[in-house]
Amino acid sequence: MSIKKIKTVSPPHAFERYMHEISPLSPEDGGGFLITFPDLPGCMSDGATVEEAIANGRDAFSAWVAAAHDMGKPIPEPASKPMELVEASGKFVARLPKSLHARLVAMARKEGVSLNTLVLTLISESVGQRGKRV
Repeated sequence: MSIKKIKTVSPPHAFERYMHEISPLSPEDGGGFLITFPDLPGCMSDGATVEEAIANGRDAFSAWVAAAHDMGKPIPEPASKPMELVEASGKFVARLPKSLHARLVAMARKEGVSLNTLVLTLISESVGQRGKRV
């Protein structure tokens, strides 16, 4: 049995145009975060952190597009285009009480991660849990 090498293909739309959902994985599922693409059936990846899940998601996206192209299957248009995602810069600034800031800094140090990584993780976990209730 030989392994077929699939050539790299430029997707018709950028990674950022496709809706992707990030949700925390339970400890029973190995922990970390899962990234899925509603417009691309079966396209998913995971990572120990949100950043790693997104980086791995980019790789999964590229591989999915290349495989679909190689099999002669159409690559779906990004059907899920919430304007808040299309226009989002990825930068978010928030003011918070000094006491909460200090608690977050202490938590980040204890867990050995940056404050940014900790806050991203906490936000992602909360959004993932909220999404399960809706």
